Amino acid sequence: MTLPKLALISTDPAQAQADAVIIGTMPDGDGVRLAPGGEAVDTAFGGGLVEVLNTLGATGKTDEVVKVPTLGRLPAGLVVAAGLDQPGQAGTVSAEQVRRASGAAARSLAGTARAVTVLSTVDLQAAVEGTALGAYTFDGYKSGSRDTPLARVDLASPDTGTAREHRTTLKAAIAIAEAVATARDLINTPPNDLYPASFAERARALGTAAGLEVEVLDEKALRRAGYGGVLGVGGGSVRQPRVVRMRYRGPKARRKVALIGKGITFDTGGISIKPASHMEEMSSDMSGAAAIVATAVLAAKLKYPLEVVATVPMAENMPSGTAYRPGDVLTMYGGKTVEVLNTDAEGRLILADAIVRAGEDEPDYLVETSTLTGAQIVSLGRRTAGIMGSDELRDRVAAIAKATGEGGWPMPLPEELRADLDSKLADIANITGHRWGSMLAAGLFLREFVPQGLPWVHIDVAGPAFNSGSPWGYTGKGGTGVPVRTLAALLADIAENG
Repeated sequence: MTLPKLALISTDPAQAQADAVIIGTMPDGDGVRLAPGGEAVDTAFGGGLVEVLNTLGATGKTDEVVKVPTLGRLPAGLVVAAGLDQPGQAGTVSAEQVRRASGAAARSLAGTARAVTVLSTVDLQAAVEGTALGAYTFDGYKSGSRDTPLARVDLASPDTGTAREHRTTLKAAIAIAEAVATARDLINTPPNDLYPASFAERARALGTAAGLEVEVLDEKALRRAGYGGVLGVGGGSVRQPRVVRMRYRGPKARRKVALIGKGITFDTGGISIKPASHMEEMSSDMSGAAAIVATAVLAAKLKYPLEVVATVPMAENMPSGTAYRPGDVLTMYGGKTVEVLNTDAEGRLILADAIVRAGEDEPDYLVETSTLTGAQIVSLGRRTAGIMGSDELRDRVAAIAKATGEGGWPMPLPEELRADLDSKLADIANITGHRWGSMLAAGLFLREFVPQGLPWVHIDVAGPAFNSGSPWGYTGKGGTGVPVRTLAALLADIAENG
């Protein structure tokens, strides 16, 4: 990963030795006004900075970045005005507004050696996360000149709180940003280098370095244990499947949380092959697994008072003479049988194995995330995850996802759709056979494997996990790392409130 170095400063940011100083703007009539923290910079302009920005056509809207040369008025050669948009009804700027403005400013300063930001005086954690993730780059496969990211950002300390509190916030925010960047790195690694065995070894290395207990099950161990879903999906590839188990035992752990993520390192659709158009994006079908691996490591770094057990199934879904077929019946881990009607509904098969195995650990909560259905994108678009599961936990996670800025919407599990998963041959079929409510039907399928009475949630990030469009805010092209920040906030909430 490539992230800038981040440090707190208590000196006047307008006098900081830097190449650029970042301030916030908000709409004001036909022009802008400065957000809190920009007063000292405005003073250096003799109170005329707003006039300059208005002359340049600044609007203060989301993702806007306007650069103004200081012409010697400041040690920094450039003022970067990042739009925060209108404050909320209470007259305050939200964390997500600060995060997005910080990210847009950081992206615009690629190649800059040092910047200082005053957005941190509005919300320190949001400014750290937005700056780090906005500056993130992934260019390890370029043979020529590489992109030079923003190297260092100094963050002006907030007026409220103690220096110790600020350092604690900075440390935690950097750890969260690094976890998101870890997930992004894994997602952005091409599938010829990231396949089940290599992904498992990278997970092992990350987990071991963080002090986690890590177990990797190869195809022989999977066969002995009866992981029929993982073996069925991975059987068409010469790159055999894996299941990774990562365990963190926190100090004075009061709750146990099971984390599960879908790790399809490449998805052709198998025998039910996908169209060629945009198939290259199916290297991101392991985004859920990447998020879970990164979150398990983060739990150890932040020392949550929890026991966290991650179960991560990994497979490559390929068509071949050994591939599973529509019409096959798979015996899943735990003994339930599934009739395969479509081999492109493979994620739920490997997740079912993982869910049953995770349930044997008797967790207090089960949390699973995956790029599970194209129907999520049809229903909710590319930025809003579909969240299903036990009503109370589903709504709790949806609220947390919204608060983190990653976004999510609680979805139902209509009982009338369950009958459409009935099979004449097996206990259940892997699809309904029609398009209606297919995101919800996938949630119903997963529910069949969750232990009775266990609070559980499924986060479908088919759209949000990968950005194939233009960069925005702190989100560049490629893997986004969603929903790492939601998972981190959920673990913190469980640690605090049970």
